[in-house]
Formats: sequence, C-alpha cells, structure tokens
Amino acid sequence: MLKRWQFWLGIAVSGMFLYLALRNLHLGDVWETARKARYGWLIPGVAVYFMGVWARTWRWDYLLRPIKRISLRRLFPVVVIGYMGNNIYPARAGELIRAYVLRQREGVSMSASLATIVVERMFDGLVMLLFVFIGLPFTPMPAWLQWMVVAMSLLFFGALALFMVMAVKTEWAEVAYGLLIDRLVPSRFRQPARGFAQRFMTGLQSLRSGRDVLMLFATSIVIWLAETVKYWFVMQAFDFSVPFWVLMLMNGIVNLATTIPSSPGYVGTFDAPGIEVLSIFGVERSLAASYTLVLHVALWLPITLLGFWYMARESVSWSDFGQAVRSEKQTTADGVGR
Repeated sequence: MLKRWQFWLGIAVSGMFLYLALRNLHLGDVWETARKARYGWLIPGVAVYFMGVWARTWRWDYLLRPIKRISLRRLFPVVVIGYMGNNIYPARAGELIRAYVLRQREGVSMSASLATIVVERMFDGLVMLLFVFIGLPFTPMPAWLQWMVVAMSLLFFGALALFMVMAVKTEWAEVAYGLLIDRLVPSRFRQPARGFAQRFMTGLQSLRSGRDVLMLFATSIVIWLAETVKYWFVMQAFDFSVPFWVLMLMNGIVNLATTIPSSPGYVGTFDAPGIEVLSIFGVERSLAASYTLVLHVALWLPITLLGFWYMARESVSWSDFGQAVRSEKQTTADGVGR
C-alpha cells in the first residue's frame, strides 16, 4: 500500500522512539510490574473507550450530514474498520480505507469523505493541544517535547484557519486552487483535479457555521476525555497515582506524537512520550514503561479485533485495502470516485 521508502522511514522513526522509551530501563523490572498488574481494571476502561468510539461515529455523522445522512448503526462498523486499518498499516492508511468502505457501502465520494476525516483529525489535534496547554504551566518539559508541541500548534491552528477560510470564502478558494492546478498540474489532469478539489470542498461544509464548529469541538473534547478516563482505569491496575490532568497531558502528548509517520501500531511514538511524561511527575521509569505498554496494548487490541470481526461481517476483504489506495489515485487522476 505504501512505497518502500515510506515503510522504512516509519520503521526508523519507531526505532528512534523505542530507543528513547527503553533506554536506562531494566526490562526484567518492566515485565515483573506488568505481570503483577490488576487486569480486571481494563474491563471498564475498554467499555468507556468504546463509548468514545460511538461518539466518534456521531461526530463523523455530523460532518457527513451536508453530503448524506447515514444511520449510526451503519456508520459504526465503517469507523471501527478504519481505526483497525490505522492500527495495522503505517501512515494512518485506515483513514483512506474508511473513505473507501464508505464509498462502497453508501456511495459517498472518497474526496468529500476524506475532507471530513481531515476535519476530524484537525479537531482531534486542537483538543490534544488543549490538554497539553492545561498541564504545560506545571510541567518541566524536555526540549524535544517542547519543540514537538510548538510544531503541532503551528500545524493544527494553521490548518483550522485555512480550512475555515476555504469553507466560508468558497469563491476565493476556487480561484486559489484553480491557479495552483493551472500552474502545477499537467493539462490532461487539470479537469479531474478540479473535480477532486470541488468534492473536497463539499466535505468542508460543516466549517461554514460557528455553531457547527463549536459542536464539533465540544464532541471532540468528550471523545478525548472518554479516552483519558480509560487511562485512569488502567492506572488503577498499577501501584502509582497521578492527578487526572496529568493523564490528560499524557494523552495529548502521546497522540500528538503518533501523528509522526511511524511503523504500524504507533510503536515507539506512543510509548516514549508517555513514559517521559509520567517520569517527569515522579513515576519510576520501569513502572511508567510497564503502564504505558499495557495501556498501548489495551488501546490497540480491542478495536483491532472488533475491526477484524466487522471486516468478516461486512464482507470487506484484504484486497479492498489495496484497492482503497488505487481508487484514491484513480480519483485524482481521472475524476472517478463518486
């Protein structure tokens, strides 16, 4: 699905972050702590997490309403399959898979649904930054985490400003992308590229209303607070305690870090920042590592297994995942992709 250099870049990034996560650790201590954890606490944590997944489904439905109304019952399996794809493929390829499955099931243009997914990610990033900013005044951050927060702030706030202008000033956006297409795209691809851009603009319609923007932001806060509650439940399985706002800070930083291209499952990019944050607040590093690794598995495994089950139930094959990438390329090349 991805070029070879992208795969190896992800492996290299994960390797670097794993080094940061595991340096100066005694792995025997990490394993012993994990072995003694009280795993019954994961059950309510998983339940709360899936409440958050349902809220994600509602948010996507809200974004898709200007394009097509789809029942939450039909949309939930598509969301789960997409997040499963994110967990087993690098570079968040599950987002593309989600748009492809939605087109196959509901006839929604991939370019329009991809725009709604981009908006989702933008609001997720803004909430993560909010979580980080809540804890930032009380946190002595290492330099590499400070630089990451600054870079992500510029990225997400810049994206919000750009997409809101595009959604509100559609005439300006059409002129801007028309000029770019005329100057950068070969003549035989210009018309299909304009069609792709127009469908993408359709997916930004929810950003035209201040009420819709506030609704999306509030829903995103609920989603990520639910996930932070799972962090709290998993913490009960271990012999340490930090304030809830520290877990919000950890959630924000690890999820900002997972936007960096890495290997499938966010190996390393999730773990190193999580261990670092807990260590800053006095949690012994082997205990912080054990908790973070168990939390990582508890976040990764349930939705991945449910995604496999929905794949079978919805008759989605592995070949469909490769077709998702080819279909997206075809959409931009020849204007197909209804």
